[in-house]
Amino acid sequence: MRQRAVDLGWMRLFVEVARRGNLTSAAAALKISQPAISYQIRRIEEQIGVDLLTRVHRGVELTPAGQRLYDIARRAVDEVDDAVRAFRANQERSTIRLLTDYAFASLWLMPRMHAFRLLYPELDIQIVATQRLQREDLGESDVAVAFGVQRDFGDGVVLLLPEVVAPVCTPAFAEQNGPFADASSLAKSTLIHLDSSAPSPWFEWTTYLSNFNAVRDAQSGHVDLSFNTYSLVVQAAVGGQGIALGWKGLIDDHISSGLLVPVGPALEVRDRGYWLIRPERAGQPISRLGSWLLSEAKA
Repeated sequence: MRQRAVDLGWMRLFVEVARRGNLTSAAAALKISQPAISYQIRRIEEQIGVDLLTRVHRGVELTPAGQRLYDIARRAVDEVDDAVRAFRANQERSTIRLLTDYAFASLWLMPRMHAFRLLYPELDIQIVATQRLQREDLGESDVAVAFGVQRDFGDGVVLLLPEVVAPVCTPAFAEQNGPFADASSLAKSTLIHLDSSAPSPWFEWTTYLSNFNAVRDAQSGHVDLSFNTYSLVVQAAVGGQGIALGWKGLIDDHISSGLLVPVGPALEVRDRGYWLIRPERAGQPISRLGSWLLSEAKA
């Protein structure tokens, strides 16, 4: 749909006549009558005090004064039109608000955002990260990726990444402090913890070890590390500070690059993990983002 040009009064009218060299053609372009064009040109000339146009066979030509005024008016009209087009284009861009937690935003989403921007350059995404996302934090048109079980978020959500964890550390830490033949040997090493409210909504070391009948010896002499964000947990593990629980999907790049290696069995909960939450009435931009998130998770 063609956007209506901004009304610039006599300036746009004069520029249109000068460009076309014909009053009738300019009148048709501006959707006004030819007599109205002639009247407006006469008024401009009376106000300025000089002739701007001279009549020639089948049209008009600019006088020297008209040419000088046209050069100025044309630049002004073109610059205004360019600015207005930019304003309108910016307003028409779709901005999607995506809410998630710090871990998913920094470790999974951000490394993939460049690919999304290349695929959908017309879509703007505002990423809002929080420590732990709740359903009540969402607006009617927000998209979210939140950790938990399905009952936390209601119907219509899609499991994006099921919770699968395994102990990870650097190859050097494993060589110096291993071998870690079983969960009991892990319990004797330096562990890196993610602080959470009790009870924890995700696997933490106590529940992981108990699944393999291993007990953490409080008198082992190791000083554990604790952080309030998972990004710091991963950084500490990459720094060789100890063993962390690594979530599949969040640390895949660290594993594939060799920065971290698994040193224990994986533990999985199929109905818990990161869920994709979309508004009931999702427009095309949100549908595109949702489809992209699902395809990236499957890949």
